[in-house]
Amino acid sequence: MPFQLSPNIELLFTEAGSDPVDRLTAAAAAGFDSVELWSTLDKDCAALAAAARDHGVQITSVIAEPRTNFTWPGTDLTDFWAGLEKGIENARTLGSPRIVLGSGLGFPGAKRPVNLERLVETFRAVVERYGDAGVELVLEPVNTRMDHPGALLDRTGEAVAVARGVDHPSFGILYDLYHSTVEGEDVAAVLADAGDLVRYVQIADAPGRGEPGSGAIDWADRLAVVAASGYTGPIGLEYVPTQETVASLQVIRAAAAAV
Repeated sequence: MPFQLSPNIELLFTEAGSDPVDRLTAAAAAGFDSVELWSTLDKDCAALAAAARDHGVQITSVIAEPRTNFTWPGTDLTDFWAGLEKGIENARTLGSPRIVLGSGLGFPGAKRPVNLERLVETFRAVVERYGDAGVELVLEPVNTRMDHPGALLDRTGEAVAVARGVDHPSFGILYDLYHSTVEGEDVAAVLADAGDLVRYVQIADAPGRGEPGSGAIDWADRLAVVAASGYTGPIGLEYVPTQETVASLQVIRAAAAAV
């Protein structure tokens, strides 16, 4: 069955203007039944939810804001907790089944195993508070070579280790094929190791983070690997288009339809 493609309307359908409702409407007109967002804190979620219902569009993903930034040895998570609470509330309003968490910069001066254990402790506290909220919590590792220098989690395997440490059915990981490729990971190997902890997938081409077809990734092969891993959820199109949105979608639509 072809993958459900979910364009990121922060980056795509910008031709429709700056209002996310107009971008969602444009995505629906282009034949998409799902979209993803970044932050919800700067949006009229009620209006966006109404538009999604009117057009039969599922919002597949939102992110928690502010992105998690820890300090060492003491940690003030006041802003993190407030943002996460509001983000989960907004996710429920929007009907999004998941919210994306970041690792932030980690704890300066701490060895890596200590950093990872502190993440496990923090996210265990998160699932104790929100594990029954009806919104999946997905942790995203990001590349530090190009886009997110200094981020703590840059390897899929370490995000998997944190998720296993948290050990809760509502907690998993986001696998971003672009970030993984930039980090030089073996896609099949990391997906096999992650198993059913992969709760969401995003893509962009590499190098450049443009639309599929603008870089060097073999999309027929990569989507086949994702499918072989057992993942059947939506795929977020989180890329920066180098051409008009609808034209930029041609390669990935064809590749996804052929899986």
